[in-house]
Formats: sequence, C-alpha cells, structure tokens
Amino acid sequence: MTAIEHQQLKGITVKNLVVTIVSTASIVASVMTTYFGLKSDIQEIKNAQSTEARVNAIRIKVLEDQVNLLQKEVDEIKTPVSQNRSALNVAALKPPGAAQYSAARP
Repeated sequence: MTAIEHQQLKGITVKNLVVTIVSTASIVASVMTTYFGLKSDIQEIKNAQSTEARVNAIRIKVLEDQVNLLQKEVDEIKTPVSQNRSALNVAALKPPGAAQYSAARP
C-alpha cells in the first residue's frame, strides 16, 4: 500500500473512498445504459404501434368501401327481382289471351 492509502480520515481510508467512487460510477453507468436501452425499445414499440394503427385504419377504410360496393350490388340485384316478381304476379293472375276473352264478352 502507498503512503496515501495508509492515511485515514475518521476510519475511512482513501482506498475505501476510491472503491466506493468506482463502484458508484459503475452502478451509475449500468443504470444509464439500461435506461437508454429501455427508452430506445419503448420508442421502437411506439413507432411500430403507430405504423400498425395506420395500416389498420387503411384496412378498415378498404373494407368499408368494399361493403358499400357490395351493398350497392345487392340493392341492384334486389331491385330487378322485386320488379320481376310483381310483373310475374300480375301475369299469373291473368292467363295468356285474357284481354281477348274480356274483349269478346259484351
């Protein structure tokens, strides 16, 4: 041990001070490394969630547009069918040539 290491200040040696300071610096460096690593990971997760939210919003918009298009197609299919049904019902009530029979009767 050197002469400075043998000196004491109320029971505290310079060697103990050096060990304490180095240990504290090591702990601080470790904590800061962990902090910045976690901060970076959190930022990456936020970016990923933001991107995923935008992609999901686009998917929802596309699906809504497809639903609207399909609803229009269904409406177009239903409209002629209901018109044809009413035409068929009228035709079913009057046999072919019914107009000739009614015209033939006085």
